[in-house]
Parts: sequence; C-alpha cells; structure tokens
Amino acid sequence: MQPTVFDCLNTTYGNDVTTSYYVPPENIRGNTLVLPDEEAHHAIRVLRAKAGDEIVVVDGEGGWYRVQLETVERRAVTGRILNEVREVGEPPYHLTVGMALLKNPGRFEIFLEKAVELGVGRIVPLQTERTEKENFKASRAKNILIAAMKQSGRSRLVQLDEPLPFHALVSESVDGLRLLCSEQTGMEHLITTVLERDRLARKITVLIGPEGGFSDAEVERAEQAGFEVVSLGSRRLRAETAALTAVTAVMLTCS
Repeated sequence: MQPTVFDCLNTTYGNDVTTSYYVPPENIRGNTLVLPDEEAHHAIRVLRAKAGDEIVVVDGEGGWYRVQLETVERRAVTGRILNEVREVGEPPYHLTVGMALLKNPGRFEIFLEKAVELGVGRIVPLQTERTEKENFKASRAKNILIAAMKQSGRSRLVQLDEPLPFHALVSESVDGLRLLCSEQTGMEHLITTVLERDRLARKITVLIGPEGGFSDAEVERAEQAGFEVVSLGSRRLRAETAALTAVTAVMLTCS
C-alpha cells in the first residue's frame, strides 16, 4: 500500500497540517532545492515563511520531501531536504481517462481538478465526432492539475496529453482493462460489475464522450479494438459527472 499524506505528516509533523509546494525535478540537486517563482512568492508573501521553517514539497514524479528552508529572499527561496518518501498519495493502479472536449470549458476544468483528487494518472482530451468546439488551454489546465495535486496530497502530477482524435487513443496498443461508457448500454453491463470482476486490474483506460455521447461508429470501433462498453446507471449524466462517476467507481473498487 502506498503511503498517504496523513501517514507522512503524522510521522514528521505530529498532527500539523502543512501546505505542499511543487518543485519540478530540475530544481532539485542533491539535497538542495529551489522553489519556482510562483511557489516562492506564495511562501514569502502569503505564508510569511522564514529561514528555518519546515515545509512539504512534491516534485510531480512521485517524490515527497520534508524540507527546511535555508534562504528566504525575494529573488530566491532555497531549502535542504531532510527526508524523502516515494509515491505518497498515489493509487495502486494507473488510470487513463479519455475525456471528450466539452462545449463549456469550465465543466472540463471541473473534471480536471476532481480527477486529480480521485487518483487519475493520465488525461487525454478527446476530439470526437460530436465535439462541438475545442477550447483547450494547456497552460491553464496544467496549473489546475498542479494546484489539485498539492491540495489532495498526491506526489505525482497527472499526465495531460494534447487533444487527440478518438481513433488515435482507441488504437493505442496497451494492455489492461479498457472501458467505454455509454448510456445506450443496458444495466446488465454496469461499470461496477465489470470492475468487481477485474478488481485486481492495474492498468485501466476509461473513455467518456461529449454532450450527446459517442456515435455508433465510435462505439463499434472501440469494441473492435478491445474496449468493453459499460453503463453508469439508469440516469442521464452530464459528461463531467459521468467521468467522475466512472473514476470514483475505479477508486472504490480497485484500491
């Protein structure tokens, strides 16, 4: 079982709740790290950090660090690593979600934030037959993912792909459990039933369509590529709600 952020905090800080900072691996050399400008500004201006304070840092690649600040200046905030733990807050499986781009970008951004909290490992924005328009801002999306990683106590930054045509993701040669969610599928193919059957799966891919769902041709193509079509229940869900329902089912069944 991977350590949780609470395990690490209780071990190193007692019951204190500590803010996490994101420091990419290139800013870490040996036992010394340098906070990026935005994180340094937050430490100085918002949290009033000073030399000698201890903070929690994650590197987005599975590293979780307890750090003592050594230099706290307007132009540089540096720290010394006191100890490191790997894969804090990470699930025992790798979940890829192919999520169709939505007409309302705000709804897609809600999905991004919550997907991090629920343990998604990779997000692929999908271009489908019924995608009405593409309004995808990669830099804004990455900032959302970083903030959610820090807030939720994870140590890995979710991989965010560039928008990809539906057929390109479906055609990827990958193993593991591959699911496509469709409201046209009967209740006998509930996602929870399929996940219970394969609860030890450690590589999972889930596809979620746009407003209006996937076309019949897309469903057929996915089935031919080895995807299993599953239902999320008897009610019609908004696309982002469907995605979070599927991700939650994976989290509760496969953890």
